[in-house]
Amino acid sequence: MDYFKNMDNYELDRFHSVIFFILTVVLTGSGLFSDIYDLPDEKKIPNSFTIICFFLIATVGVSHGALDNLKGAKLLKKFKIKNISIFYLSYLVVASLVILFWIIFPTFTIVMFLILASYHFGKEDNVQFYVFKKMPKIKFKSFFLFLKGSIVISAPLFWSPIETFQIFEVLNVELNVSQSLIGVFIVLGLASNYFLNEYWGQATLDTLSILFLNSVFHPLIAFTLYFCFLHSIRHSISLMHELNKKNLKKGLYLFLKKAIPLTIITAFFFLLGIFLLNNYYSMQVSILKVIFIGLASLTFPHILLEYFLEKNEKRT
Repeated sequence: MDYFKNMDNYELDRFHSVIFFILTVVLTGSGLFSDIYDLPDEKKIPNSFTIICFFLIATVGVSHGALDNLKGAKLLKKFKIKNISIFYLSYLVVASLVILFWIIFPTFTIVMFLILASYHFGKEDNVQFYVFKKMPKIKFKSFFLFLKGSIVISAPLFWSPIETFQIFEVLNVELNVSQSLIGVFIVLGLASNYFLNEYWGQATLDTLSILFLNSVFHPLIAFTLYFCFLHSIRHSISLMHELNKKNLKKGLYLFLKKAIPLTIITAFFFLLGIFLLNNYYSMQVSILKVIFIGLASLTFPHILLEYFLEKNEKRT
């Protein structure tokens, strides 16, 4: 930890991108040249892999949003509201509405989720914004951010369309997307790095990592590795710096102390969801439903919170 002590946020973020890219190359290389990751029946994922992915997403993955209560308290303070229970109630209502909409209008809800998630991934993973909290003044900035983040969605559709559509079917969603259109989104997503960021080299490394992972692994495994070890870790590093700008070690301690309670609560509800769904579906189907519907129910209020905080900060 002393090695990272004198690193500023950008240096640490760049180090993280390089390490993740190296890890990706090692994993994809070993997957290509050995039978360690061979999955039978067109990359059909075994239950053991599904359980591991669930555990990682329910802990490492969701932990980067486990400080939303502190952000919520900050937002309420700006509106001179002291009762923190209002934040928790609002968060739960939005999350519950997402689940309800998914049950009633699954295709519409997942399309909205994929659009918002693409924009969220593009913005939150973008080096220029995430480290320096500023973006270049260009036209159609939001569209470029959407294109950049859409690679997370486009890559599995391009390399593993059968397996990706099988996941959609589990989620009661029927989508039909042209492979050519998906290819165009990938090219545009790669190109967007050059418009959004003067540090396009690092941003390109992140994008290539996503593409490499999806070219070898089942979509669930590729998404888990990206979501937990690129998106979530990057977000967590930023939160550690916010908690203690001078000492990353203390920032890590504070982050763990504050994030663990809500992470455990979220993981508990994810497990409860699997337990209830397992009465009607197989274990694997139950896990897939909880992972993606659960993440959608958390992503919507998470993005709304970030949006209102950002808008409020601009006004002040």
